[in-house]
Parts: sequence; structure tokens; C-alpha cells
Amino acid sequence: PMIKQGMNILKENAKKRLDFNPELKQINFLDRRVYKRSEGVYYPSVTTILQYMPKNKFFDTWLKDVGHNADLIMRKAGKEGTQVHEAAERLIQGEEISWMDDYGNAKYSQLVWEMILKFHEFWTTYNPKPVALESFVYSDEHKYAGTADIVCEIEGETWLLDIKTSNSIHKSYDLQLASYAVALEECKGIKIDRTGIVWLKAHSR
Repeated sequence: PMIKQGMNILKENAKKRLDFNPELKQINFLDRRVYKRSEGVYYPSVTTILQYMPKNKFFDTWLKDVGHNADLIMRKAGKEGTQVHEAAERLIQGEEISWMDDYGNAKYSQLVWEMILKFHEFWTTYNPKPVALESFVYSDEHKYAGTADIVCEIEGETWLLDIKTSNSIHKSYDLQLASYAVALEECKGIKIDRTGIVWLKAHSR
């Protein structure tokens, strides 16, 4: 079709580029995310703030190598991460997850399924007691918000865990967890003893 002046060429992708999750009070627009704190008050997400922090030299090299494909690859990785997070939440809630549907078709790629299995192994090995899942947290003092993956108890300590499906671990992840820990204590009164990253794409451990 011919593109004419005044046409909205982004219309087909509008759903992907702008969406609102009322349960988490989360608004996503392009590569930015904000949370509605109250009427007319919005806080940037911790991940949006931290995206301006340099990752590492390996990430920079990867960006140069893949060039214009970076956005496409990152969108695919984001979809995989969402699938893993959703499956992990269902496993914690005691649901059974299967690779195949009733017709014998795979519901997940092999990579996603392997990460789901790794999470299951972690969860059954350490047997954490869930306290909160996918919690909307905010700090009025520091003016940010976010979604904390898992708050649980392990051997009498309260842990904040974040599931990561990235190829490597970045320093910004520690800052993300620290920010959520501060926000959890401020808005929910939950004192975090320890934080941890459940890295499901680790090759050697």
C-alpha cells in the first residue's frame, strides 16, 4: 500500500508499542515504562531509569555485531523472558506446566522450556515459601516504581529474587534489586534480608 501524508504507519504496531496493565498500574510506551502512583502522578520504572546505565563491554560488542537486528533480537528475547516469568509464577502457585498442548504441539521453544526446567529445579531444591509474587512497589521518597518478581522465605530469611533470562548478568541488576528492596520496605513494610538473581541462562551452573 502507498504511504500518504498524514497516515499513521505505526497503527498496526500500536498494541505492541503502547499498553496498560491495570493490575500492576503499568504503562508501557516504546522502550519506556511508567507506573501510575495516584491520579495524575506517574513514576518511572526502575528498569527505565537503569537503561541509561552502561551494560558491559560484551553487550556493547554484541550491539555492534548485530547492528540493525538488535531491536528484533531484543523483542524476541523479551517475549521469551515473559513466557518464562509467567510459567515460573504458575509453578510457584502449584500449577503443572507441560511442553506440549493437547494436540501434541510445542507451547514453548526448546530454549524457553530449558529455562523453565531450570527454574523448577531451583524451586524444588531450595523449597522457598512464597510471600509475594509480581508485586507493584514504589518509593514516594525517591520517586520510582517497579514490579518485584518474587519475595519468599528461605531458611528463615526474607529474600527478594529476580528471574533473569539474559545472556549475561549486568551490574544494573544489583541496583534494580536494591531499589525494589527499599521500595518494598517503604510501601509494604517488608524488610528484605537478602537479594538474589535466578539466572536461567547460565551455562556452567
